[in-house]
Formats: sequence, C-alpha cells, structure tokens
Amino acid sequence: MSVHLLLSAGRGPQECAWALAQLLHRLETDAARRDLRTSRVQTVPGDRPGTYRSVLIRMTGAGAEAFAASWTGTLCWQAPSPYRASTGRKNWYVIAQPVQVDTPRTTFAETDVDIVACRTGGPGGQHRNKASTAVRATHRPSGIVVVVDTERQFSLNRRLALRLLRQRIEDGDEAAGRAVTTARWRIHDELVRGDPTRIERPEEPRQDPAPKRGSRSV
Repeated sequence: MSVHLLLSAGRGPQECAWALAQLLHRLETDAARRDLRTSRVQTVPGDRPGTYRSVLIRMTGAGAEAFAASWTGTLCWQAPSPYRASTGRKNWYVIAQPVQVDTPRTTFAETDVDIVACRTGGPGGQHRNKASTAVRATHRPSGIVVVVDTERQFSLNRRLALRLLRQRIEDGDEAAGRAVTTARWRIHDELVRGDPTRIERPEEPRQDPAPKRGSRSV
C-alpha cells in the first residue's frame, strides 16, 4: 500500500512554514514507529532555513492509508514563534491532504478497437451508400467512438479512424493529468485556520530524577 500526502503552509506567515517542518518531523517519527516507510517526493522550501512551504510525502507499508487518514486535515503546531518574541500567537496551522500523483496512461492497441463498416450520406453519396466505405470505430476500454467517412475507400477510413482514436485517447490522458495537478495546487488555498483535526506540541525536555535523600555522589 502506498499513499501520497501533501502538507502545505498555504499563504500563512513564515511561522507556518516552520510549523510544517516540525509537523513533518513528528509525522516521519510516528510513521517509523509503525514500521511505515516515508520519502519526501517534493519539497518547496520556506524563506527561513529548515522550513517548508509545502512537502509531498510518500508512505508505504501495511496500514499506510489509515495512518495518512490520521494526519489528514488541518494540523496545528502549538508553540511560541521562534522569530517574533513580541507576538502572543502560539497556534500555527498547516493543511494535509492525500493526493493523486500520477494518472494511469491508456495503452492503445488495435485489438481493443471494434471496426464496423457503415453507410453515410454526403458528396458522392450513392457510391458510398452502396459500398459502405464509412468506418465506425469503438475503443472498448474507454468507450470512445469515432465515425470517419472522408475517403472513398474503407481501408483509408479505417486508418484515419484508428489515428483519430489514438489522438483522442492521448488528449484525454493529458487532460486527466492536468486536472490532477490543478487539484493538488488547489489544496494550498484550502487551509482553514482553527478547529484542527490534530494538535502537536514540542516535546517536554527530559529531567533527570532528583537524587535520593542521603545518597552521596562519587
């Protein structure tokens, strides 16, 4: 199982890019404890060193989908600003959403195409109607249908129909790819501040236990 999760600081201040880096580290640590593998597919750095405006992370392993769901939504990093001591704000928001990265490409094969001779009207109609030189081609996997009757020979119309089908399938794949990219970029503007689905804070520093009364150091 493989899942891609996009984390974005949206249009928030530089602290949100800092918060994203903190949340990313916490997410990766949490994933490692659950025996999930993570990799940063794409990163967009923030203005400050070690910060990110967005990160696309890939998670693989059993339970990756459920784990990604637990980190989906508005995330809040609760800590004072490391850049502006004067601000009293402590909540910095990041959005995390699962995304589709690649769209499957349609493999075109002539064996997936049904070719049927048909009759159409138009110039030179009598010859065409009697000879049935027009071609109706159906690509079964996609359901795309084209009809070609521009030539007087069936073989030429068949060749043109296959070429037209291939072009329409390629155009459809490209349009699907653009739609996936557009949907991914739209996430950056969907960040809603407040009502987070998850709140994370810096870990408290560990304190050494107080020595027992009466014990002596050597």
